Amino acid sequence: MVTDLGATELRTNILETAKRIVVKIGSSLLVQSDGSPNSRWLLTLADDIAKLRAQGSDVIIISSGAVALGTKKLDLDSRESLTASQACAAVGQINLARLWTDMLQTKELIAAQILLTLDDLEDRRRYLNISSTLEKLIQTDAIPIINENDSVATEEIRYGDNDRLAARVAQACNADCIILLSDIDGLYDRSPNDNDAKIISDIYKIDHTILDVAQGATSDVGTGGMVSKVEAAQTAMSSGIDMIIASGKKEHPLSAIQKGEAHSLFHKQENIAEKGQKKWLNGRLHAQGMLYIDEGAVQALSHGASLLAVGVKGYDREFVRGDVVEIIGPNDRLVARGLSEYDAHEIALIMGKGKEEIAQILSYTPRGALVHRNHMVML
Repeated sequence: MVTDLGATELRTNILETAKRIVVKIGSSLLVQSDGSPNSRWLLTLADDIAKLRAQGSDVIIISSGAVALGTKKLDLDSRESLTASQACAAVGQINLARLWTDMLQTKELIAAQILLTLDDLEDRRRYLNISSTLEKLIQTDAIPIINENDSVATEEIRYGDNDRLAARVAQACNADCIILLSDIDGLYDRSPNDNDAKIISDIYKIDHTILDVAQGATSDVGTGGMVSKVEAAQTAMSSGIDMIIASGKKEHPLSAIQKGEAHSLFHKQENIAEKGQKKWLNGRLHAQGMLYIDEGAVQALSHGASLLAVGVKGYDREFVRGDVVEIIGPNDRLVARGLSEYDAHEIALIMGKGKEEIAQILSYTPRGALVHRNHMVML
C-alpha cells in the first residue's frame, strides 16, 4: 500500500515534530573507500544534529564503522573469519569513539558510547539498564553513540547489521522516528540499477509486494541491505514508530530530509502507539509476580504516571528486577502489566513509602518508580 500524495509535507512535519529520533549511519558513509574516516561529511552531520537538538529533539546515534576502521589500521581482511572481524572491531571501536567525540565537540556536544549485543536487549534486566542509561544520558544532554559490540559478539547472538539494532534501540528509548542513512535514497519499485526504477515515497503496510522489491543497495564496506532495512521497518511500524530510509551521500543529510529531498517513509501503524510499542508485555512474557495498588495509584496510572512505591499495598510471589509483574487495583481488577524495577524482597520493605523514607531503608538512592511508564502497558 503506497502513495506519493502529500509526501513532502508529511516527511517535513515528522522531523519537525519528533521529540526523539534515532539516526543510523552505515559504514559506507562513515568510512571512505581507502579506509579513512569521512570527516568532512561527519562535520555536516554534526551540524544537523545540533540543529535538531536546538529545535527540542533528542538524538540517538547508531553508528557502524568500527570493523571498517579497524580493517584499515590492522591491514587485515575482516571477512576472513569472525575472529578477524572481532579483532578489527576491537581496534576500530577506539577510533570510532574518538571520531564521534571530535565531531560532536565542534558543536559543543558530548558523545557517550554504548556497545550492545542482541542478548543485551533480549534480557529483561539488561534491557531496563540500557533504557535507564539512555534516558539519563539524554537528560544530561549527551548524545548516545551506539554500536553492536562486534569485538565480543558471536555468530549466534550478533545482529549482523545495525538496521535491526536501530529498531530495537528505538523501542527501548521510546523514539518517535528512525532515520536510516545509507548509500541509497530509499526503497525502489525495482532494482535501483534499472533506469525505469522509481522510489516508493510512502509505505503504510509491508506486504509481499514491498518484500519482493527489497533488493538492497550495493555497498563496499557495509553489511546491511534493503532486506534488513525493511525488517527494521516492520519492527518500527508495529511499535508506533515512523522510519525513514534516506541517502547520506550528500552533506547535511538530515537537513536534506527536512527540506523534502527524495526518501522512503514507512508510516507507523496508527492507534497502537502504546500497546504496539510495548506489545511484548502482552505477548510471550508471562507475569512472574503481582503488585496490589490503591485507587489513587490507579488514577495516576490512567493519566500516564509511573507506579510509585507509595501507591503499592502489597505483592505476591517472588520476582526479581526485570521480571514482568501484573498491577492489580481494588476489587482485583487487572490494571496494567510492566517490568519491575525492584526485587520482591525490596518491595516488601518500601511499599507504601515515600522517596526519602525509601532512601533511608535501602541505604542507596532509589530508582524513581517501581514500574516505569516506559516499561508498562495499560490493560
